[in-house]
Amino acid sequence: MALSGLQIFKLLPGTNCKECGKPTCLAFAMLLAQKKADLSDCPYASDEAKETLASASAPPIRLVKFGTDGTEVQVGQETVLYRHDDKFYNPTVVGITVDDTLSEDDLKKRLEGINNLVFERVGETIHVDAVAVRNQSGKADDFASAAETAARLSKYALILVASDPTAMKAALEKCKDKKPLLWGAAKGESFAPMIELAKESGCPVVISGETLDELAEMTEQAKAAGVQDIVLAPTAKSIGDLEESLVKIRTLAIAKTFRPLGHPTIALADDEDPHTQCATASALMCKFASIVLMTSAERWAVLPVLTLRMNIFTDPQKPVQVEPKLYAVGEPDENSPLMFTTNFSLTYFSVEGEVEASRVPSWILAVDTEGTSVLTAYSGDKLNDEIVKKAMDAAEVEKKVKHHKLIIPGYVAVMSGKLEETTGWEIMVGPREASVLPKYLKEVWK
Repeated sequence: MALSGLQIFKLLPGTNCKECGKPTCLAFAMLLAQKKADLSDCPYASDEAKETLASASAPPIRLVKFGTDGTEVQVGQETVLYRHDDKFYNPTVVGITVDDTLSEDDLKKRLEGINNLVFERVGETIHVDAVAVRNQSGKADDFASAAETAARLSKYALILVASDPTAMKAALEKCKDKKPLLWGAAKGESFAPMIELAKESGCPVVISGETLDELAEMTEQAKAAGVQDIVLAPTAKSIGDLEESLVKIRTLAIAKTFRPLGHPTIALADDEDPHTQCATASALMCKFASIVLMTSAERWAVLPVLTLRMNIFTDPQKPVQVEPKLYAVGEPDENSPLMFTTNFSLTYFSVEGEVEASRVPSWILAVDTEGTSVLTAYSGDKLNDEIVKKAMDAAEVEKKVKHHKLIIPGYVAVMSGKLEETTGWEIMVGPREASVLPKYLKEVWK
């Protein structure tokens, strides 16, 4: 929890030496509270003051990283429960499991399939982030072999899942340089050895517990043993109970600054039916899971989860937008249709996708509306005849087409008359929905 200026003042030496550049310690404390000064500017600050301020200013959920250069991912560091309060900083890591019971050929095929779980959506490339090797065989040698293969062939961060410290150690020896996340610490005899493995290797560790009290107790024990990078795995009998635990952990960490639970979380969606598993993974993500693992590697089951993540982890203060300019779809010429839309990414790529599907080479003018949709921009006067005319002039559309016809979105048909007067072009009112564009371009465009 952030400290007030007076609370910080009590931690300062109170000498008013002015060496920090401020007239008094109180003035310096007020600036520290506003994050406009740094404690290092005070040459007489005690170690206690430094430690207290560092702890108070740390994010309520610790940042945890795993993987190496090129595959590294990070989770945690969130400061709010809801995106509209600020923003989310680190998207949920989506991983796919591989079991050490697979044959060498099947393991390689599965890893290749996971590597190919790459999609393009609204102009951005989205993909999974991790591969979780599970010790389903119960054999240390099989687990170590599978971990070595995954470390060699996978292009994503690695997670090792085993309850036996001996198996975990054997696998870790094969891929320690990949800095995997170790999922295996739980209450009982295996807890101390797992924590020791994490400490020796410098890898983050997952701690599993049946209750929040149990999790809090074990995280404190792990910290006392020298392990700080911890991920929590609440166990539950049902998906509803698991979601409840995830929400409670996030709420206690952020709303109450309860440090023992101030760590990222991980959960597994392992429903037999891929449809249900897709829904489960999505629900876990919505309930604050920092890492979601799926056992299904079906492209159609993974894509909705990645799409949901993309939608959740956008900055609401910065609309996703494309560069406002003239785009060529296919190989348009001077006789090809010209249309405009806004530079809001979802709107633009919806239009572009349908135009591509029509196989009618076209020009699309993305008008700068500060990343807002057609109706939103029109309602806020960010889309009018003058703005469209300015965009047309900047893109020099007269040099691209000779027909002087402009197709406009059907939702702003009302601006057709004024736009025709301002531009001197023939205005054609297009469909309201992008999905109708292929039919429109083939049947209406002349």
